[in-house]
Amino acid sequence: MEIVIRALVIFCFLWLVTRAVGRSTLGELSTFQLLLYVTMGDLVQQAVTQQDYSLTAGMLAISTFALLTVSLSWVQWRFPRARPLTAGRPVLVWRDGGPVDEAMREQRLAVADVLVAAREQGIRRTDEIEYAVLEADGRLSFFTREAGSSDDDGAPETAPQT
Repeated sequence: MEIVIRALVIFCFLWLVTRAVGRSTLGELSTFQLLLYVTMGDLVQQAVTQQDYSLTAGMLAISTFALLTVSLSWVQWRFPRARPLTAGRPVLVWRDGGPVDEAMREQRLAVADVLVAAREQGIRRTDEIEYAVLEADGRLSFFTREAGSSDDDGAPETAPQT
């Protein structure tokens, strides 16, 4: 019965923590945040199954992780120049139909990975890709050319009025 009570207390506490951390933080986890939450899960397990023998110690450890996560989020919001340091920067990995070799090498990103992501976005040929950006969260964003357009095209012509 004690495990049930411990589980109930930790459940309520985690519900409060996730509400305090906020939706945007939980909705877009970075690799670091994912590791934090996995570690928090281990701390919860210890507090619930009495391996630590202290419900308070588990709650304190989880509170510390949650407070640090919220603090990091606040620093990124309050000091935008700190965001590249804390969250990373987007990197241009594909330009004008071909890979940017140096960026691909630095990010340890294989051409095959870019091609898979492009196919998932419905891009059939690499020459359709004007730019591909590896975002700070690890996703790839694609900017495609319009069919039959080139960089020196002007504004589209309007249809003649009748």
